[in-house]
Amino acid sequence: MSVLERVTRHLRPIDALTILFLLCLSAAYVFAASTPLGWLAYFLVNAGIIAGVGAVAGMRSRSLTLQIAYDFYPVVMVLLVFKEVHILNQSMVRGDLDHIFIAVDRMIFGTDPTAWIMRFATPALTEILQIAYVSYYFLMLALGIELYRRSDRGAFTLVMFAMLYGFFLSYVGYILFPAVGPRFTLHEFGALNSELPGLWLTTPIRDFINAGESIPKDAVNALALAQRDAFPSGHTQMTLIVMYYATVFSIRSRFVVYVLGTLLIISTVYLRYHYVIDVIGGAAFMIFTVWTAPKLMRVLGLMKDPSTS
Repeated sequence: MSVLERVTRHLRPIDALTILFLLCLSAAYVFAASTPLGWLAYFLVNAGIIAGVGAVAGMRSRSLTLQIAYDFYPVVMVLLVFKEVHILNQSMVRGDLDHIFIAVDRMIFGTDPTAWIMRFATPALTEILQIAYVSYYFLMLALGIELYRRSDRGAFTLVMFAMLYGFFLSYVGYILFPAVGPRFTLHEFGALNSELPGLWLTTPIRDFINAGESIPKDAVNALALAQRDAFPSGHTQMTLIVMYYATVFSIRSRFVVYVLGTLLIISTVYLRYHYVIDVIGGAAFMIFTVWTAPKLMRVLGLMKDPSTS
């Protein structure tokens, strides 16, 4: 057995998905980078990540800690690749497409929904919706952890694959349709806390979210730093995926997921992160994700070798 065969026989479909996406990003960066050193550094980082995935895959049986790390490494991968997509987008010389999404919203609704919805704004409602918006990260973890604790390996593997696949699809959307969202284009980003105030947690949560999107507090030129991640609405896409699988697998916290998830989707427009067309796009991406994920898993070999899942 060759070295390559010894390594790849330990890989799951989710590992193959990760490796393929990283290779595609590396190839895209070759065309986007302004200097050879730029794409070489990018390629070396991704090569190191791929080697790490292969190493943990081969060693996971040695301890429970390694097994758990291997099962949940996609959580970290989502964050790493999110930043890589940002670097790639920043390296590409092109304009944002917000004007198209604004025009579509106006064509459908006859106005800007983020401005229209302001008639319902109150500090208490803003606080609730800002908390719901940040619960996005916990909803996915709650679903994965409950399935993991059930020892329902098939359900856990499917859900983790579908969620990582969903994130990667949304990242493709960010690359193809760069946009910053209405808080920059239709509203004054720096005036958000005064125009749409909350109570106690809204401002620190906003600062946390901005930092995650590469915008440090009190940034002079937030627009230049912001990640181009408006279309599709990943928050909508991934929340709907969680709600779908919470129903399919009847998790105990599913009714909490339904309430928080519904508030979260409303918050994407109310809090000015997204245009309504982004939300519609997120829903379409969700449907495509849950429809194609099992098919892609079969293509990548999950069904033929359950012992490696």
